[in-house]
Amino acid sequence: MGEKVKEEACPKVEVVESQQDKKSEEVVEAITEEQEKEHKNKLNDAYNKISELEDKLIRQNADMVNYRKRKEEEVNRMLKFCNEDLIKDILPILDNFERAISMDTNLTDEEKKFLDGFKMVYTHLQNVMEKFDVKMIDTNNIPFNPVYHNAILLEKREGVEPGMVIEILQKGYLLKDKVIRTAMVKVSE
Repeated sequence: MGEKVKEEACPKVEVVESQQDKKSEEVVEAITEEQEKEHKNKLNDAYNKISELEDKLIRQNADMVNYRKRKEEEVNRMLKFCNEDLIKDILPILDNFERAISMDTNLTDEEKKFLDGFKMVYTHLQNVMEKFDVKMIDTNNIPFNPVYHNAILLEKREGVEPGMVIEILQKGYLLKDKVIRTAMVKVSE
């Protein structure tokens, strides 16, 4: 009999221990599930943060590339037109030489020698202007264009269509296809 009691007591103890083991396993499973959810949330947060940082890096790189392009264009434009102010200051000198050269009538020999010197200097200035890609705007017998022309006078002229340039009062100039001075012209009505 004593043995039976011992045998009966042992299975009860085992049952109690197995129930406790199941409860502790459930608790451990619950804890690990919570930890797993927490780890997944942290991992998702980390992935989201990485994605945000990658996007930010891509945008910054694109901004840097765009900045470099704008800077290069600006520098190229500045280099292309760096002489514009100097050329604008030289244009009135060319105008004065042209006026002096146009007074080629009734001159003494000495005055003709001075005029020949003016012509040489004028020709040299024109060559310098050509070297820096400065061109005169072609304006005679073409339609008036406000981009290239500044209409100073209107005149009715028979045989000429209205809106045509009929006389150049002051030459206009281009610097590498940019208008640096419009031509002052007389236009037909």
